[in-house]
Amino acid sequence: MKPIDLKRSTVTLDPDRTHVLARPFSVMSDKRSIKITARVMALPEEKVHTLLQKVRAEFGDRQLKIDDFLRRRFDEVSPYLLNGQTLSEDRKLLLGGYFTHEYSLEAAALFNPSMVPHPDQSDAPPGCLRFILSLRATAEGHVSSIAFRSGLVDGAGNIAMDVPSRYSIEPTQVPNAVFEKPLFQRKLQELRLMGDFNQEVLNGLPDAFTMGELRDSVIRVTARLPVPEQETNKATARETLMLAGSNYEVQFAPESTLSERVVFPVTPSQSNGIEDARFVLFHGEDGRKTYYATYTAYDGRMILPQFLKTLDFMRFKFITLNGPAVENKGMALFPRKIKGLYAMLGRQDAENIYVMFSDHLHFWDTMQLILEPAFPWEFVQLGNCGSPIETEAGWLVISHGVGPMRKYCIGAFLLDLDDPSKVIGRLPEPLIKPNAKERDGYVPNVVYSCGSLVHNGLLIIPYGISDYATTFATIPLAQVLAAME
Repeated sequence: MKPIDLKRSTVTLDPDRTHVLARPFSVMSDKRSIKITARVMALPEEKVHTLLQKVRAEFGDRQLKIDDFLRRRFDEVSPYLLNGQTLSEDRKLLLGGYFTHEYSLEAAALFNPSMVPHPDQSDAPPGCLRFILSLRATAEGHVSSIAFRSGLVDGAGNIAMDVPSRYSIEPTQVPNAVFEKPLFQRKLQELRLMGDFNQEVLNGLPDAFTMGELRDSVIRVTARLPVPEQETNKATARETLMLAGSNYEVQFAPESTLSERVVFPVTPSQSNGIEDARFVLFHGEDGRKTYYATYTAYDGRMILPQFLKTLDFMRFKFITLNGPAVENKGMALFPRKIKGLYAMLGRQDAENIYVMFSDHLHFWDTMQLILEPAFPWEFVQLGNCGSPIETEAGWLVISHGVGPMRKYCIGAFLLDLDDPSKVIGRLPEPLIKPNAKERDGYVPNVVYSCGSLVHNGLLIIPYGISDYATTFATIPLAQVLAAME
């Protein structure tokens, strides 16, 4: 293989245990929760005020608008109170504090980055590109969420990261997010839930409906059924509402900074983590630019590929994927349509790389094998390290291979621009292998990326170090393409 000049950055993003998120503390039974509220209710008002002041003093500089969060938690746990009880505002906030805890988002690791151009380049100096880096933050219970950082890369490939905020916040769910009836019906059909019951549910809905309207229609249709049929359709009703609940939108506060925003698991399918988001800037045929991310939802037993969509990294839409090709980890969307179809890479059999085409982003029915392990450093498995990058020579795909001792290396291959089912080039040796400083971490001997970009003729690869921290490598793009066999 022709020599390649790889430059490792001196920038390293280590996990920071002080990035803590206020989270609902709700692992207790209803019986214990009632006992706790009763104990707080028995406190004299003066003691309530003193305890609340201590909470504010200890946690107020660690959480943004802590009173607002405690008030929301009170509203959520207020059903545990006896009817007719009158509470002061201080007591409400203190009660909220007893049902809140801090979660250290990246206590274990901050890794598997994905890099995309920032939507706002207005303050980028000449020759520089402002970028957004998404990262997998992992902590207690090995639960993963999505964190964000930003920075600049100059014309020589030097990386400068913006100083992150010390605060972390979650978004709020958009209350009146709208579902499109034809699309929702197609998802129900894919899941084999589209029978007489759901047909009647949909008949009672407008062409665009909210979660509340769907729930009301389910209740109305269920109430009209004889009792035996209500029991028969209970599972269908539950799964229909669960499907809607997995397709939702969230919004961060307008005054929040990018590094404060955290996408934390909230749905049952995500309960054990949102893993390895692969962001891509997608160019629509109408010129519209949208950021999409494929990610892996994990509930502790099953992994499920899903989509994120955003225009501004402020508002995010979560989308369920459907079809027999939606399987396993590592899906990565191409940054534009090819011959009128969406295209995506996958690794459905956990070993080889496949390509898929579809007329709709949400539905993927067929797949085609395009690459199998061929070299010793990838004999165990192959996978992509993010979305393909369009070059004049073809679609450049940064890949990973797993070899002896479960050692992960980063490589690359090239697909035909007009027909990405054709592999037209491949590196016989890795671009990046874990060196002596990168071998040890949460999971040893691993380098891994979820998305790279090209700037000023340089391939910029952010990558995780042994599933613990994150750094960058810069490589001349021409050298990578020239080394392809």
